[in-house]
Amino acid sequence: MTRFGATILDADGLTLSVEEKAFFRDADPFGFILFARNIDTPDQVRQLCDEMRECVGRAAPITIDQEGGRVQRLRAPVWTEWTPPLDFVRAAGARAEEAMYLRYRLIAAELHALGIDSNCAPMVDLAGPETHEFLANRCYGSDPATVATLGRAVADGLLAGGVLPVIKHMPGHGRTTLDSHYDLPHVGADLPTLAAQDFAPFAALKDVPMGMTAHLVFDALDDRPATLSPQVMRLIREDIGYDNLIMTDDIGMKALQGSRAEVATRAVSAGCDVILFCNAPLRERQMVAEAAGEMTAAAQIRAERALAARKTPDDIDIDTLRAQLETLLSGA
Repeated sequence: MTRFGATILDADGLTLSVEEKAFFRDADPFGFILFARNIDTPDQVRQLCDEMRECVGRAAPITIDQEGGRVQRLRAPVWTEWTPPLDFVRAAGARAEEAMYLRYRLIAAELHALGIDSNCAPMVDLAGPETHEFLANRCYGSDPATVATLGRAVADGLLAGGVLPVIKHMPGHGRTTLDSHYDLPHVGADLPTLAAQDFAPFAALKDVPMGMTAHLVFDALDDRPATLSPQVMRLIREDIGYDNLIMTDDIGMKALQGSRAEVATRAVSAGCDVILFCNAPLRERQMVAEAAGEMTAAAQIRAERALAARKTPDDIDIDTLRAQLETLLSGA
């Protein structure tokens, strides 16, 4: 049986180039990811998604970062402009769980209508007093149980709308005081503290179909970043109990040192199922796809299980849902 390529890849523009089409046909990536540069009109996005899937000859998952706030690729005036998650949660107050479900059910409706069937959310990192600003207002709160509850609402809203959630950043990015897009953060907390706090929301959501790693070092576990650490991956699998598909965060981020092909090989060796690689020249994408190779047998099983979690969206009226959310927020 042919296995998927162990990559999730992006495209340069609004349509695929001839070279990209040939590359995707050859590499057969598990899935694709879209960025703002890939977004123009609804018809154009649908066509791009169709092109991507046509290259691999199957309904490959297409994901995006649509959290709200700074991290949202679909924007007004065509799509809904959302406030940052932490601001939204605070505005909703005691009704935050219901509000987050409605928010992400509406996001799912916008994504699914375009052919996008995955979203890199929920983000259940804990916000702390020193959390770096690149992450802080993307969080849902600082209490592990509350964050897990809100993360569940996000995942349920997405799944109900036919969109696969990706839980991030495993096993917890909230203590970072650096932006891993540019630097490699270190976390000095001891394991009992991490287990009781940072890791707890991920354990509570271990059934979410896909998860994304964090590019940071847990000093109590390893001197390598989580994405490249067999010890951290073992902790995610065995202690946290997460046995679903694990994708890396973008290995193009500067927190990871070395050639991108080398980083891809190390991430797979550590235990990651699939490599996310974005914002790079075609030749570099080709080298990473070659280094990542095909999914392992275990990764293929997890990938197929994730795809099986895609549902036909439940039958809802979008206008009614929007009105319900507005009433809830105004009451809160």
